[in-house]
Amino acid sequence: MSISGDRGGGGRERLVVIGGDAAGMSAASQARRHKDAGELEIVAFERGRFTSFSACGIPYWVGGEVPERDRLIARTPDEHRARGIDLRLRTEVVEIDVAGQRVRARDAGSGAESWTPYDKLVIATGARPVRPDLPGMDAPGVHGVQTLGDGQALLDTLARTRGRRAVVVGAGYIGVEMAEALINRGFEVTVVNRGKEPMSTLDPDMGLLVHRAMEGLGITMVNDAEVTGLRTGGDGRVRAVATRDAEYPADLVVLGIGVRPETALARAAGLPLGTRGGLLTDLAMRVRGHENIWAGGDCVEVLNLVSGQEQYVPLGTHANKHGQVIGTNVGGGYATFPGVVGTAVSKVCDLEIGRTGLREKDARRVGLRFEAVTIESTSRAGYYPGAAPMTVKMLAESRTGRLLGVQIVGREGAAKRVDIAAVALTAQLTVEQMTALDLGYAPPFSPVWDPVLVAARKASARVRASRPA
Repeated sequence: MSISGDRGGGGRERLVVIGGDAAGMSAASQARRHKDAGELEIVAFERGRFTSFSACGIPYWVGGEVPERDRLIARTPDEHRARGIDLRLRTEVVEIDVAGQRVRARDAGSGAESWTPYDKLVIATGARPVRPDLPGMDAPGVHGVQTLGDGQALLDTLARTRGRRAVVVGAGYIGVEMAEALINRGFEVTVVNRGKEPMSTLDPDMGLLVHRAMEGLGITMVNDAEVTGLRTGGDGRVRAVATRDAEYPADLVVLGIGVRPETALARAAGLPLGTRGGLLTDLAMRVRGHENIWAGGDCVEVLNLVSGQEQYVPLGTHANKHGQVIGTNVGGGYATFPGVVGTAVSKVCDLEIGRTGLREKDARRVGLRFEAVTIESTSRAGYYPGAAPMTVKMLAESRTGRLLGVQIVGREGAAKRVDIAAVALTAQLTVEQMTALDLGYAPPFSPVWDPVLVAARKASARVRASRPA
């Protein structure tokens, strides 16, 4: 085992980055903007073959909407190296020595290990797909979808699989998007979901709208079903997904159960973790209690500005922001990441889904009393061609009228309307204040009263009516 140079060397500081995707390479790139190679040496370790890629785009690549893998790559390894970042691919960090300020890394090809000292460390190890410890989960034909390599492996299976029956386990964002991708590839798709309805990030009544839309596409939805194992054939390949009540034939299986923070390294190093297993940081994204260690991306927990509690929200938007904040601070500047309100959008073919803030069960869990309203509206003026139905659900705090959350399901123009609510949540507006928002209007884009404002008016009236006379 070797030691890779003294810390920094030649009077320079050394920044070591663990993880070569959104948070890690954003941090490295931003740090480089603040300090040149003469001041700061940057060494980045990535255990895979790719850097700075869009994992969110993988379902659309698999479904054929994005024709080429490389369109999902924002910046190649060579582009990072050209900016003075010593990027080491297929090299996995296997130990962090906090006291000694060094990391131990293993080369995937040779197996050789070496220690690299650091002055500053960024942990951006991301997340790992949930893969239950059940019979058959490791059988050929069973795929997780987290990296570009995972996407390519799935496409290879699709190309050589003779049967056309696919089962998706899980109905969160990845599960729903992969179900659509497989429909686009001509497969018969069954989604097995342990929840009451798909999209557990929505309340069940809104998830029901997604359920109906999926069945309209020819997807078979199986809810309230716990997978007990996968059945395999004589050749060892997956043949069916089993629940307590039934078996669903499968020529391939895609796991869309969700992800967990990849923090085994951090745990072994004694770094602080939250209730969901993510690293805990301060506003500057510095790991709590450690002046020279930062963390960002899918391996951290963040503050939810609505509930006031730490939350695990693995999204690329946050990862890139974390990286920008970390890189600025590592480079000698000052930046903060105050938290999130929990905004996310998705789609099932032409059905758009948006949500932000708290669901009903989230509000109950933190002890908030609230009013919930649901309205039906249209994406455009009702008389204008192409007007499509839209359902908006809004939660407001009973006593104050403070907006707590919004969920939107509809056709064109539905999902991004949730951004109105995201801004209102960040500004801590009441639903009554929202009714006065000066939103853009023209018949091709909105009714006179935008659907979000219609919901705000109804919520405001409900809040007033709930107050003691």
